[in-house]
Amino acid sequence: MKIVNTVAELKASIAAFKQQNKTIGLVPTMGALHQGHASLVSRSVKENDVTVVSVFVNPTQFNDKNDLANYPRTLEADCQLLESLGATMVFAPTAEEIYPEPDTRQFSYPPTDTVMEGAFRPGHFNGVCQIVSKLFMFVEPDRGYFGEKDFQQIAVIRAMVKDLKFHLQIVPCPIVREADGLAMSSRNTLLTAQERQIAPAIYKALRRSVNLQQTHTVEETKQAVINEINAVEGLEVQYYEIVDAETLVSITDWNQAEHVQGCITVFCGHTPIRLIDNINYK
Repeated sequence: MKIVNTVAELKASIAAFKQQNKTIGLVPTMGALHQGHASLVSRSVKENDVTVVSVFVNPTQFNDKNDLANYPRTLEADCQLLESLGATMVFAPTAEEIYPEPDTRQFSYPPTDTVMEGAFRPGHFNGVCQIVSKLFMFVEPDRGYFGEKDFQQIAVIRAMVKDLKFHLQIVPCPIVREADGLAMSSRNTLLTAQERQIAPAIYKALRRSVNLQQTHTVEETKQAVINEINAVEGLEVQYYEIVDAETLVSITDWNQAEHVQGCITVFCGHTPIRLIDNINYK
């Protein structure tokens, strides 16, 4: 497995692969890799000749300086895991390498990027589009792999791909969970032992709500989830929305959309750590 730190090295390696007509899969990550990331990499290795994994904590998608400073960074362990999974190359640049000058591009795909995370984290999706579009331009992959834990992010990236006319397939991959149901996340490493104990209550409430939809309205189901999670000391729901899975617009009736997704963000603990999750209703 090759580790490159510059865009020039990356592009030179990609050019060599392209000359050999090799298919390329890209897995963009911010590092602190876990089994959720591993599932994306394994899928890319299976479906492509070459798998490129980027490991870069992207500053432009953080609207909270403390969150950026505290984000876990474990490059050495990440590279060991990626090598064991059969990744071809790791791209681990510095912020200066990616942004030699400020990226002033503005991306706008309402309502996809203005609801939920878009409303609570202004500028977040613009930063996501900046970095992912750069990676797509550098690597020119055949397929890009993204985890469904970031359900809204996938919708925004799809909109960007269409807008910028990138020729690649976006491959969404299922959420990987701990044995107790907690969605795997790099942020989980920031939880104290006590916080880690209460965090699975998020998914328990989501799971329970799937049965509620048979007998309850959308609003009743939504409130039941919020109330159940807020009743756990140390957990506080920032938002819970039940949305059309295609447009991400909130629905008021179960029959309003063919595919329905529940998307949640919860503050856990005193610091607090922001945990996201989602569940499919139909």
